[in-house]
Amino acid sequence: MADTITHPAQETEEKLWEGGKAPFKASYGKLMMWYFLLSDAFTFAGFLIAYGALRASMPTWPVPDFVFSTFPGGLHHKPLYFVTLMTFILLFSSYTMVRAVQEGHRENKNGVVFWMILTIFGGLGFLGSQAWEWTTLIKGEHVTVTTNPFSAHTEAGVYLEGDGHDIEEGDTFVPGDPYLIHKHDGEWHQLSYRVTEGENAGMVKQQSFGPKAFGALFFFITGFHGFHVFSGVVFLLIICVNVATGLYVQRRNGYEMVEKIGLYWHFVDLVWVFVFLVFYLI
Repeated sequence: MADTITHPAQETEEKLWEGGKAPFKASYGKLMMWYFLLSDAFTFAGFLIAYGALRASMPTWPVPDFVFSTFPGGLHHKPLYFVTLMTFILLFSSYTMVRAVQEGHRENKNGVVFWMILTIFGGLGFLGSQAWEWTTLIKGEHVTVTTNPFSAHTEAGVYLEGDGHDIEEGDTFVPGDPYLIHKHDGEWHQLSYRVTEGENAGMVKQQSFGPKAFGALFFFITGFHGFHVFSGVVFLLIICVNVATGLYVQRRNGYEMVEKIGLYWHFVDLVWVFVFLVFYLI
């Protein structure tokens, strides 16, 4: 019998169609997770760009150091202390997620469970902190999606009347100083003030509300991110239970499911860095 001769071109064609090889050395599941995260990144980018455009179109905008200055325990005038704590909790949970993935590569089931439980607690801690922040703004400061009591003056002046809370008659303010308008006995108290500088010196004006878009944008964007954190906690809990029951042991793939949820969790943490930058620092 004559031996079959295989030509180089035919051999190359057979290799191209043999299948079973993962592109970019990544499994199908990982690729789909990257596609989802990319599309989600575009969604968040659109929201943050819209926030920047609306903010740039407003003559005044609430000052973050003034708006986010409360801390649990009745502490006030602690600008950004609480949101910094929230950020630390979320970023630390990203570290514990890394450790869970590392233990998965070692096929260490108990190690994966331990670090995933810490990650779940980190996510719950962040959600609890966000719930406290929302409650403080809504009930304590009376911020809604249509009413923003935080404003910023553009002219210096002297207050003519107070509402019996944080201001007394005759107190002064300087350009750019914000003041929170309080709600008392079910009614908003808009303060009157006399302008002391500029072209309108001597004119009596009324304290105005801040831009309405602030509350709507804040609650929508931080709420959308909070929904991602909540979803991540739910998936982490499900996968953690599967790991504990030994569901992934026989697969011997380095606990790839843990790695995929880890990609999602790191993405959520990264998005929060941008939200933190846009809302709390700028």
